[in-house]
Amino acid sequence: MRNAINSPFRYAGGKYYARKLILEHILPHNYYIEPFVGGGSIFFAKEKVQNSWLNDLDEDLINTYIHIRDYPEELINFLKGKPALKELHAYYKNDYVPQSDLERAGRWYYLNRTSFSGIMNKQNCYWGYDDKYSKRPENWPKAIRSASEKLQGVKITKLDFEEVISNVPDNSFLFIDPPYYNADQEKFYTCGFNKIDHLRLEKVLRKHSGRIKFLLTYDNTSEVKELYHWCYEPLEREWNYKINRTDNQKKCVGKETTVITKGKRYKGKEIFITNFETFDELAINNN
Repeated sequence: MRNAINSPFRYAGGKYYARKLILEHILPHNYYIEPFVGGGSIFFAKEKVQNSWLNDLDEDLINTYIHIRDYPEELINFLKGKPALKELHAYYKNDYVPQSDLERAGRWYYLNRTSFSGIMNKQNCYWGYDDKYSKRPENWPKAIRSASEKLQGVKITKLDFEEVISNVPDNSFLFIDPPYYNADQEKFYTCGFNKIDHLRLEKVLRKHSGRIKFLLTYDNTSEVKELYHWCYEPLEREWNYKINRTDNQKKCVGKETTVITKGKRYKGKEIFITNFETFDELAINNN
């Protein structure tokens, strides 16, 4: 894909490993919007169009996006000479007090690149860097500059998703990747998203469905399928991904806690929901 690059971030729940599957279902468009941009894997992987709008409610994430777009060299200078060390990770997590938005962005970026799975919620923001698997600090400047180039001219905001969706231009294409419906998101993200928010999302999408196209990714649950019964038949998708860890990071499943094995493969399983007929559905209808 022309202009395709990797996200400059690590991000819990990001769509890095599902990029190919998702890009296959994105329609041609001139205006592209992500109301829940997170790590932005799809934006950075797809071809850039004339107008793009990236949004997220996470203030520190958006501050970092803006500094990558507008002040990449200043951010690179802040990070220059800072090695990936567990002690330095602990310092930035617990003790460092930023005195400017640039320092906030630098602190956030350092922690994001050195934390397990890029989890930034402080109580679960654990050291998770390994020279073999992680992007090394000497490669951070290249990633920041590449991302900055792609972000030029892109609108970046910190708004509630409902305000974004209500104000997108007609004929826009939206890639929407909200937190899972049945998951404890408080462990991973700094901004909460409850059942009322899921209902608000469905309501605003239904209201504006006649003037926009959207691809919505969700966990495969009966509740979600019922909520979006008015859309086309959900597409079930799965992909391989790998969790790489350092130290003894742990994964909690219900009441059980297990050590995550370095390099273990997992399956990502979600449904893709659209308000337009996909190639899969066209093929079925033509048979």
